[in-house]
Amino acid sequence: MAQLSPLTSDVARLQEIAGRLRVDIIEMLTEAGSGHPGGSLSALDTIVALFFARMRHAPAEPHWAGRDRFVLSKGHAVPALYAAMAEAGYFPKAELMTLRKTGSRLQGHPVNSALPGIEAPTGSLGQGLSVAQGMALASKMAGGAFHVYCMLGDGESQEGQVWEAAMSAPRYKLDTLTAILDYNGGQIDGPVKDVMDIEPVADKWRAFNWHVVSINGHDMKAILGALDAARSVKGKPTLIIANTVKGHGVSFMEHQISWHGATPNREQAAKAVAELRALAVRQQEGN
Repeated sequence: MAQLSPLTSDVARLQEIAGRLRVDIIEMLTEAGSGHPGGSLSALDTIVALFFARMRHAPAEPHWAGRDRFVLSKGHAVPALYAAMAEAGYFPKAELMTLRKTGSRLQGHPVNSALPGIEAPTGSLGQGLSVAQGMALASKMAGGAFHVYCMLGDGESQEGQVWEAAMSAPRYKLDTLTAILDYNGGQIDGPVKDVMDIEPVADKWRAFNWHVVSINGHDMKAILGALDAARSVKGKPTLIIANTVKGHGVSFMEHQISWHGATPNREQAAKAVAELRALAVRQQEGN
C-alpha cells in the first residue's frame, strides 16, 4: 500500500495552506517574469481542497495505480498546481522558483513527462476533459478504483471538444468523473460573456445529464461539501460550478482582465504578498 498524503477537513487549516500558496504563486510568477496570476489565484482554493482534503494520492509514489487523478485542463493556471504539489511533497519548494526557466521541470503548462504527479499535458485548451473522461472510464471498468477530477476554465468552455466530452461522459454513466468549472468570468480577450457567453451554463450541463452543483469557489466549506456530494452521486458525472474571482486575494488584480497573463514587478509583488498575508491573518482570526 502506498504512503498516502495526509488529509484534513479542518477548514481553518485548509485556508492557512491556501494563504501560503497564494504567496508562493506571486513569488514564483514574479521570479519567472511571465505567467498567469489571475486564473491561478481563482483556481487555488479548489486545488487545495482536493490535494489536502479529498484526493487519495501518494507524493512519494506518484504513479501508484490506486491514486485519484487531477487533470488541469486550463493548463495556464499551473502555478496553483505546482504550489500545491510542492506543499504536498512531490518536489522541494525551492524548485518553484525555476518556473518557466530553461531546463526546469516546471514549465508554463503542465508536462507529465517532465514532472511526476502531473497526469496529463495541457495547454491547448479544451482537451483536458476528454483525457479525464478516458481515465474515469478506465476506473469505471475496474470497479471505481479511483476518482478523476478535471478543472476547466470558463473561457476554455467555448471550445467544441469540451461539449463533445460533456455529451459522452453521461452516456457511459461516469460517476467516477467530477469536472470543476473555475468560473471567474474573464479570459485573455475580455469578459467571457462578451467574447462568447457560455450561459445558461448550469442548464446546458444538466441537459447533457450531468449532476450540477453551483458554489462559491472561495468558500472552503462549500467546496468540501460539493466534492463530497460528487463522490456520492451514482450513475452520472458531476459538474461543480465554482464561482470565483480572477486574481482573488490581491486587490489590484481582482476582476482585472489585464492580470490574466501579466506578472507583477517586484514592487507590485511586495504589495500583493503583504495583502495576502494580511488576509490570511484575518481569516485565522475569524475561525
